[in-house]
Amino acid sequence: MKIAGAPISWGVCEVPGWGLMLDRDTVLAEMSELGLTATELGPPDYLPTDPTELKALLGKYNLTLVGGFLAVALHEGNAAEEANRTASLLAACGAEVLVLAAATGLDGYDERPALTDEQWRTLIRTAGEIRDTAAKYGLKTVLHPHVGTHVETRAEVERFVKDSDLRLCLDTGHLMIGGTDPVALAERYPDRIGHLHLKDVRADLADEVRAGRLGYTEAVSRGMYVPLGQGDVDIAAVVRLVREAGYDGWFVLEQDTALDERSPVDTPRLDTARSLHHLNQTAAGR
Repeated sequence: MKIAGAPISWGVCEVPGWGLMLDRDTVLAEMSELGLTATELGPPDYLPTDPTELKALLGKYNLTLVGGFLAVALHEGNAAEEANRTASLLAACGAEVLVLAAATGLDGYDERPALTDEQWRTLIRTAGEIRDTAAKYGLKTVLHPHVGTHVETRAEVERFVKDSDLRLCLDTGHLMIGGTDPVALAERYPDRIGHLHLKDVRADLADEVRAGRLGYTEAVSRGMYVPLGQGDVDIAAVVRLVREAGYDGWFVLEQDTALDERSPVDTPRLDTARSLHHLNQTAAGR
């Protein structure tokens, strides 16, 4: 298995006011110490945007770059420049995948205005255009169903699969929070899974978010995301299904985390270590 990390597991997020941001050397060093050999890019400007500088920084910690998350307002149809810039950086550093999300255009993931049918058609068209741009750089593009974006709910995931030919990033946590069973999705669309983000979540808090009784950011701060094997996602079934379907891509460990000054400094490292152990045990059939 190709297992990678992501800065969000260390609380590094693109949302303003999300929490304490650990410095990049601490995050990358701890990834490397855990035995991870690759990472995703993280939020804009967290890691260097100059390819030479970025490759040197990752090389210092014996890490390679898997890909990067690009959340843009696809329904507005004007994301070409940002997509080109991101794809260029990813390709120059040897990455494989651009992880696209249908952002609302608002800060954070707590509000989600409804789209018109025309805006949805623009979203589908723009996603295809970004896919074509990334392909020119040798990258594949996947659409990431994500809480607080315009592809979040089960109905929206199904609509996107029907209307677009892009593959999906199967994010076990965001899918479950949005109302899609990740196991059922892996069973129903095995040929549409192009990338994997492994998360575990507490179903009780996920239910509160889905019902609108609790904001996403608050739920994260209450510990909605937990190390693999400690929540309510059937991680073993997801791993088994995608491997049986011939998935040969990365398994990215992502535990969305929000830190503050009271957070124990070793929490991200210890939680990621627990997830890594669980994933290795799962893959070995234990």
